[in-house]
Amino acid sequence: MRHRPLGHTGLFVSELCLGTMTFGGSEGIWSKIGALQQPDAERLVGQALDAGINFIDTADVYAGGVSEQMTGQALKNLKVPRENVIVATKVFGQTGDGPNARGSSRSHILDGVKASLRRLQLDHIDLYQLHGFDPATPIEETLRALDQLVRHGQVRYVGVSNWAAWQIAKALGIAERLGLARFASLQAYYTVASRDLERELIPMLRSEGLGLMVWSPLAGGFLSGKYGRGQTQDPADGSRRVAFDFPPVDKDRAWNCIDVMRPIAQSHGVSVAQVALAWLLHQPQVTSIIVGAKRPDQLADNIAATQVALSAAELDQIDKVSRLPSEYPGWMFERQGEYRRQQITDAVRLHGGAAS
Repeated sequence: MRHRPLGHTGLFVSELCLGTMTFGGSEGIWSKIGALQQPDAERLVGQALDAGINFIDTADVYAGGVSEQMTGQALKNLKVPRENVIVATKVFGQTGDGPNARGSSRSHILDGVKASLRRLQLDHIDLYQLHGFDPATPIEETLRALDQLVRHGQVRYVGVSNWAAWQIAKALGIAERLGLARFASLQAYYTVASRDLERELIPMLRSEGLGLMVWSPLAGGFLSGKYGRGQTQDPADGSRRVAFDFPPVDKDRAWNCIDVMRPIAQSHGVSVAQVALAWLLHQPQVTSIIVGAKRPDQLADNIAATQVALSAAELDQIDKVSRLPSEYPGWMFERQGEYRRQQITDAVRLHGGAAS
């Protein structure tokens, strides 16, 4: 298990992160995603830590807060030293009936962090993330509230999830201008069959030095490889897609990817899911992949993906079937920047180092 810095910070996190959305669901969509109880959750947490995973992600809305409770209790019952685990959680979603029990306002953030710390039984949160973009709250208000949490020691680092590139860039500019804590990471949806991040978000992350945490790396189980094109998924297999068909995926595109990954998986003696995860681990901008599980064998299969080394030829095969079609202004960037890129390449070759 390799560990990577989280963006431009000194915090090192494991390349896999244990997701806890399967913990404690008892009603609504959470029961369809996972209804693990405390002993099962502890078993998965212990298995992850034993494999070298030091990163756990949860959220205040998962199972109505029960996921946070179970995560904190698992760490306590397993007697995990606080410095040995990086705990990430999120704020933004609806946590009550009132009009202010949601969003990224100062009020909701300050209330949310206290509730999360209480449920997690921790004195600080390592990474506190905005779970979505709030169009009703000025970004400056949100950033000042997050900065207050960092200065008071309740939170070590801050990040976002499900934001657009322009929104993050705007927030980074405000944070720099006002001297506030800047975002360290983005948590976003990214799979071999859904590479939309590569248009705007990944170039922005690379430019601004943010880490990338990937959620739903198997597209809600669609890329598990358990089923072939046209086959019906069996609810008895525990596939989340049967009861909760999310996130959206271009199924024809995904099937084409699976068709290419299956023989690669067979040649390595691994599962299609492991190849899909390994592809993500080979992407330079990816910091950590969030993997959730209902059973120890599922988690073990995901962990084993860290040992899959794809060749350049195999990566090229997968890239050809999964790459995004060119769109404006991307194709114009390629056309207009070709000469200048060649100048840089020639300068590096001539001087044997980086171009000045």
